[in-house]
Amino acid sequence: MQYFKKLVGDRIYLSPKDCSNEEIEKFTEWMNDFKVTDYTGRSGQVVTLSGEKEWLENSAKDKENRNFNIIELSSNKLVGTIGLEHFNWIFRSAVLGIFIGDEDYRSKGYGSEAINLLLEYGFKYLNLHSIKLDLLAINERAHKCYLKCGFKDTGKSREGIFLNGKYYDELHMDILEYEFNGDYIRNKNIK
Repeated sequence: MQYFKKLVGDRIYLSPKDCSNEEIEKFTEWMNDFKVTDYTGRSGQVVTLSGEKEWLENSAKDKENRNFNIIELSSNKLVGTIGLEHFNWIFRSAVLGIFIGDEDYRSKGYGSEAINLLLEYGFKYLNLHSIKLDLLAINERAHKCYLKCGFKDTGKSREGIFLNGKYYDELHMDILEYEFNGDYIRNKNIK
């Protein structure tokens, strides 16, 4: 697959989604893996190649979304996805979504590096004031990652997510532009 280095970090870069056949197959595989979908809220869905292709193409066509593939820099390997969606330009806010689909790259700092790249892009290039996210309360690994990246807990929806026969709390988090003070994008021209 051909990727484009939009936001380059130390070990990864973020490339705009392309919707190639190889990418569609990889995302379809991940979206049918409970290890991925239990934390994204999509475990109840059955994802086909044609359905994932349609979803990815529609997402790519939406000019408001900023969705990227997470690519390991040294190997050019697709390891996950991250994006900003649900923009409100009046309030200068957006919602962040991420998952590391490749199990070999989880709990190794790739997610936090991708988040920091996207936060810098959102605050310093898109002029956002607030970036929000929601997560399953039992996803302790993700919660620690978001806290490490500067997100703050803002509340929860009690028993807001039904998964595997039980209800779980959904946590709400956000980070404001003045709470972010990182310099992670290595390929920017203006320092």
